[in-house]
Amino acid sequence: MAKKGTGYFDRKGHFFKTPRDATVSDLAALLGQIGEGESLAPGIAHMLLDRRTEIERLFAEHDEMLAEHEAAKDADLGDKVTKLPRPAG
Repeated sequence: MAKKGTGYFDRKGHFFKTPRDATVSDLAALLGQIGEGESLAPGIAHMLLDRRTEIERLFAEHDEMLAEHEAAKDADLGDKVTKLPRPAG
């Protein structure tokens, strides 16, 4: 007898039993072939998903630094910075 079930699909349409497996498949596809022979991408994709919180925090900090950098360029601080002499040697 047929049974009803739930499945998840990655962007290529491959079936997975868990959302985690489908997401790891998508991440691995995004990374592409890493290394010679069998790709390291699936293992890296697992690590990325496991460390998602830390990675998202890093990207948030990166975005904040970029915004500050752009604001500094817009404020034209280049003329207000004094170059320090280089150390001898």
